[in-house]
Amino acid sequence: MKFSAIIPRFFRGGLSRVPGEQTGRPLVTFDGKRAKVNEDTALQISAVWAAVNLKASTIASMCLKFYRYGETGRTLETDHPLAQLFAYKPNGYQTRLEFFETVGLNLYLSGNAYCRITRNGTGQILSLIPLMSSQMDVELLDDGQIVYTFNDGRNVTAMSPDNVWHIKLTSNGVKGYSPLQYAANAVGMAITGEEWSSNVIGNGGKPTGVLMYDKILTKEQREQLRDRFRDLREGPTDALMTLEAGMKYEQISLSPQDVQLLEARRFQIEDIARFFGVPSVMINDTAGGTVWGSGIQQIIEGWYKLNLRTELERIEASIMAHLVSPRDRQTMDCEFDFDELLRSSFTDRVDTGSKAVNNGLMTRNEWRAREWLPMLEGGDTLTAGVNLAPVETLGQQEADNGDAGEV
Repeated sequence: MKFSAIIPRFFRGGLSRVPGEQTGRPLVTFDGKRAKVNEDTALQISAVWAAVNLKASTIASMCLKFYRYGETGRTLETDHPLAQLFAYKPNGYQTRLEFFETVGLNLYLSGNAYCRITRNGTGQILSLIPLMSSQMDVELLDDGQIVYTFNDGRNVTAMSPDNVWHIKLTSNGVKGYSPLQYAANAVGMAITGEEWSSNVIGNGGKPTGVLMYDKILTKEQREQLRDRFRDLREGPTDALMTLEAGMKYEQISLSPQDVQLLEARRFQIEDIARFFGVPSVMINDTAGGTVWGSGIQQIIEGWYKLNLRTELERIEASIMAHLVSPRDRQTMDCEFDFDELLRSSFTDRVDTGSKAVNNGLMTRNEWRAREWLPMLEGGDTLTAGVNLAPVETLGQQEADNGDAGEV
């Protein structure tokens, strides 16, 4: 089927979404109260903002490097058009850091990140322009073709896979599953808790109550009493109120302490962190503050190995499959430089570097380059300790030393 023949199919309904609105389940109900869960409301929850920002900014901070394989091994490739593109400006208005932050924001909220690919007449990629994931539809046709439909609120554009770079998290093979969509209940509870706390604080912390009187009142008398003592519930101040003629005020709503508000909000931080694959201590969960002193390096390494590394490889594989030409795939590779993320203390780096240099694994200048130190003249030679020798030659060395002593 020709691509032009299927375009009319995408103009028949289902494309009238409000720009920027999260697809799927936009509303979550809690005891009759509705909490709207979308990108904007979710990012107002500090745990969601911190988790998404942490992952997006961490990936954005890593340099994406391209390598060429040859007879002498792997060498850094800096002249390739894609290497130039990802090193500076992937498009006309974003730096490399801004670009990957935008990609990460869409990826970790919706499970998908899309970029429009622009090429020159020879097929070379000139720019990558991020597209909002909530405005993109993906459809798998009966003949196996995938078509992307982008709705910017004014126009609807159908695009072929050759013109879209699509990165997916855990997916059904066509579209990634949205962490925000599956975390809608947890995020909705956090939103409702924030609103309830705001209402309580706005009312001066006063709980709902009942004004009791032992006589039957007329409708007018009830309205007068309600207006006179309204500040018992709704007043923003702590003015002293006087109750007359045996009237009593009894609280009927739970206080923040009774509903364990602090414990509930702390649990929501942990629950949201689980959905977004981030250790809660890394988004300032104070309950885990004791591990920051001695265990933070192990937490970062564990997070990298069990979560972030997989997602970095997901992006690397997508670049090789969709952006690198089939010819270059035979001799090229790309990877994020995560050395800075796992960077140990200076003392540990000196100790490791010293062992590598003394055992001939690294030149002095190679180690100095990793520490951003100036190069030394004559520092490009591999060296090794003079006392290192194969085990089978130790006896021969002793004999040679004895002969040398007799002379």
